[in-house]
Amino acid sequence: MLVRLRREYAQLVTSGAQLLLLFAGFKLESREGWLGTLSAMALISFFAWLSALYRLRTIRDTPTSKIASAAQGYVELVGRGRPFGDTPLISKLRGLPCLWYRYTVERRTDKDHWETVDSGESVDSFVLRDDSGECVVDPEHAEIVTRHRDQWTDGDHRYTEWKFIQDDSIYAIGEFRTRSLGAEFDSRSELNALLAEWKQDKPALHARFDLNQDGQLDMKEWMLARQAAKREVEKKRREVQAQPDIHLLDLPSDGKLFLLSNLTPEKLSRRYLFWSWAHLVIFFGALAGFGWVLSNPPY
Repeated sequence: MLVRLRREYAQLVTSGAQLLLLFAGFKLESREGWLGTLSAMALISFFAWLSALYRLRTIRDTPTSKIASAAQGYVELVGRGRPFGDTPLISKLRGLPCLWYRYTVERRTDKDHWETVDSGESVDSFVLRDDSGECVVDPEHAEIVTRHRDQWTDGDHRYTEWKFIQDDSIYAIGEFRTRSLGAEFDSRSELNALLAEWKQDKPALHARFDLNQDGQLDMKEWMLARQAAKREVEKKRREVQAQPDIHLLDLPSDGKLFLLSNLTPEKLSRRYLFWSWAHLVIFFGALAGFGWVLSNPPY
């Protein structure tokens, strides 16, 4: 829930809510209405300014790391997006192969109003690759800025779809972790699980280890079974340890910015710089308007 609130709060940066409030002020045509709408505009612009400034500073102050040498923790990565696995993700509306998608379906309720009837987004991971290695990115809970946006109308319905596509240049900032499969291998648990599996198939177990064929496994025969199981677990452990480490990028546990985009960091910086100044101007403009309305009593 908190993650959802953070994402909705971030959308204040480019939501255009102040224009809607300004329009509402003209519609209300009253002193009280203007005081209310200007107060709301100032409040929204203040928090939107903080949001844009925070994102601007985070992007500018976090150096870009290479995947192979990135430190564990909060990092910025830039690379090419690739599907995770052999089967590509298919977008919901267009049915096109992609790395990630979000969609909305809206129905026209009157001439100028649309009601959302369906929406959603994918949570499948994808791979970020640079010239040093690969990192698996989990996009769930990320703030996503993409230049790929399709919108079309069919009758009374409007469809919108946002995507990342294969080979997009992806900018990512989030929590970086390296997972070693060998370090996570629990030999004791694997041994107990294997022996429990063998016990479920007693005919096969006795065929292998009941040397005197009396229908029971004595202590010596059971020890032979355990030694065989240990050899199989040890072989599996060596195979797991031979696999390369897996690098992961996902939501920071401390609530820091988790952002994915197919815009360059330079374009993102300019984008948030523009919005920080825009909201600052709107904030002081709303305050000035509020003061003007107070100082001019209605006739």
